[in-house]
Amino acid sequence: MFCLPYAGGNKYSYRDYEKMAPPHVHVVPLEYPGRGSRIKEGFVLKMDVLVDRLYEDIKSRLDDDYMIYGHSMGGVAAFFLARKIIAAGHKPPMHLFITGTMGPSAPTRKIKKRHLLSKKEFIQEIKDLDGCPEEILQNEELLNYFEPILRADFQVSETYTYEPGPVFNIPITVITGTAEDMEQEEILLWQKESSLPVDFRTMPGKHFFIFKFPLEIMEIICSKLSIHQQAY
Repeated sequence: MFCLPYAGGNKYSYRDYEKMAPPHVHVVPLEYPGRGSRIKEGFVLKMDVLVDRLYEDIKSRLDDDYMIYGHSMGGVAAFFLARKIIAAGHKPPMHLFITGTMGPSAPTRKIKKRHLLSKKEFIQEIKDLDGCPEEILQNEELLNYFEPILRADFQVSETYTYEPGPVFNIPITVITGTAEDMEQEEILLWQKESSLPVDFRTMPGKHFFIFKFPLEIMEIICSKLSIHQQAY
């Protein structure tokens, strides 16, 4: 299962999921340029460029059965990555797991431009999302390190152009937090992207509810995998 990080995340963002995964589920966290093991690379500021980089990272591993999971920005990137994989003629993913984000065609995606906010406003936005540890928010040196990473990722997720494409014939599961700042009708736009019924679910919490429920989310993933295995 290829896991795509949220804005500001890295390949260690899914450590709890790696711990919770059963032996038959191999969690493969991906790394975006400009952080972690790819710190020496420049930031990517466009979705299509990011997707191209991710595709190059995994294209040699697409012959086996695989799934893709992404949270927030990672959920949208997962969608475009699946598009690219299928367009390139590879075996499609068995399942797409999306958490913490509305459909890629949601109109409000073009309204928010958080990457252009002043530092004070930007930091407040991060606090409101409830996804950054307090020790980072209170440490000026750490904050100065993470701020450009977050801004670059927000720019990626806030400036891409959505164009209708071939509808997926693969199942999608979408999980969102009950206290997230998203409209239900925009979450439901994920149904536009698959000919199969999308499994919409909710869990208690704000945007980063995934930190509280790694076991429960992994159980959902495994239950979907079990359905696939029974089908074959």
